[in-house]
Amino acid sequence: MSDMRLIVAGAGGRMGRTLIRAISETPGLELGAATEREGSPFLGQDSGVLAGLPPNRVNVVSEVRPGAMAADGIIDFTVPAATVKLAELAAETHLIHIIGTTGMSAEDDARVAGAAKKTAIVKSGNMSLGVNLLGVLTKKVAQALGEEFDIEIFEMHHNKKIDAPSGTALLFGEAAAAGRGIDLATHSERGRDGHTGARKPGSIGFASLRGGTVAGEHHVIFAGADERVELVHKANDRMIFARGALKAALWARGRAPGLYSMLDVLGLRD
Repeated sequence: MSDMRLIVAGAGGRMGRTLIRAISETPGLELGAATEREGSPFLGQDSGVLAGLPPNRVNVVSEVRPGAMAADGIIDFTVPAATVKLAELAAETHLIHIIGTTGMSAEDDARVAGAAKKTAIVKSGNMSLGVNLLGVLTKKVAQALGEEFDIEIFEMHHNKKIDAPSGTALLFGEAAAAGRGIDLATHSERGRDGHTGARKPGSIGFASLRGGTVAGEHHVIFAGADERVELVHKANDRMIFARGALKAALWARGRAPGLYSMLDVLGLRD
């Protein structure tokens, strides 16, 4: 089988540059195109040089469609509005779409799900192996401990992150809610401030910190009477997310249309 040609959307961003480096190190993959938004200062630059590599002659462009005609998939860690448009383009051109974008609305998710009826889409709040294993453990611990243990999810990221709670924190929240058999949307508490009253039994709390260059740190805390259980994941380098996304792309090649997650890619689905 020929090398898989991938488009990196948001090539000038932190994850975009990391993905370009990861593709260059991964046998069986080739960078087909590198894209950025209209008006980006990175347009026209060599994407290899931008990523700290030797020149690769793949200049950053704003138009995705020409590259899509000769590619096999799109890797996308951008913003919700761009991701929805890319999902619809992927459906039209039958490209695999790997989505690491967070902060998406219910309407955004519905449009992505619609696109997945025509092509294989892998969407996850976090692409790392460790995080997805921790998600499975979170579900099992929530199921085992019961409501006498309060659940709090704490996360910290770099000072450029624009959404909160993080997609990974929400991934853990959904896992905990599934373990308890409850709906996260009606059982979550966010942004406590002022006189909030006592904690609601059975709720799942979220706390978000932003600062420095933290790639990602997450704690899922189960606090009971006189004891506490904590599940922790610390990301030291964005390369772990890039490697996971590329693993997802290779896994999705040749798959039937559908909306998949990293649990499917890693064989962790119940």
